[in-house]
Amino acid sequence: MKKIAVFADVQNIYYTCRQAYGRQFNYDALIKRISAGGQIVSATAYAIDRGDEKQRKFQSALRQMGFTVRLKPYIQRSDGSAKGDWDVGITIDVLETAPNVDIVVLLSGDGDFDMLLRKIRRDYKVRAEVYGVPALTANSLIDSASLYHQINEELLL
Repeated sequence: MKKIAVFADVQNIYYTCRQAYGRQFNYDALIKRISAGGQIVSATAYAIDRGDEKQRKFQSALRQMGFTVRLKPYIQRSDGSAKGDWDVGITIDVLETAPNVDIVVLLSGDGDFDMLLRKIRRDYKVRAEVYGVPALTANSLIDSASLYHQINEELLL
């Protein structure tokens, strides 16, 4: 049975699904779909913590589905801009996990991950699968993946 590790860029998936479809992503449907292809040995969701109750309920639901939820505080800068990015954390975790699995699944449309996927495919010979919203997923990320899955009706609430 294939060993699978899942890495979810929660902010990216939330905003791209909202922008493209006006709907929420269905993490439960995703886990069921991925489980059909092997054993999920780790699933990590990376999110920004704003401290509101709705967000806490969502994080609790992710944990019940088997995700480890990693949180970073939401930082509002004095100029009004916000900071809350997990790219480096996701990259480190993928690099540490890739040698021990057969498949890495990344939920994100962020093209910053294209080099990461090329590296793990080349150096660790793992399959790198990406789930992203078609119109909002970087072509470089799609091109660097072994397989690209479009987030569509089946994966929305």
